[in-house]
Amino acid sequence: MKNRLKVLRAERDWSQADLAEKLDVSRQTINAIETGKYDPSLPLAFKIARLFHCSIEEIFFPEKDESIHEQ
Repeated sequence: MKNRLKVLRAERDWSQADLAEKLDVSRQTINAIETGKYDPSLPLAFKIARLFHCSIEEIFFPEKDESIHEQ
């Protein structure tokens, strides 16, 4: 899953450690989410969205090959 977390964090001049502290997770978790190596749990995704005053869909979005196709 792709995301805009790094951009949103940079716009606020927050380090990964700053964001990790605000979300009560490790800096390594923030790094893994930003690099696409880890998809956050739904509760964490909601917490991130609330922190940035965005919807989850404005932050996280599927890779092209993960998109949902109507049947």
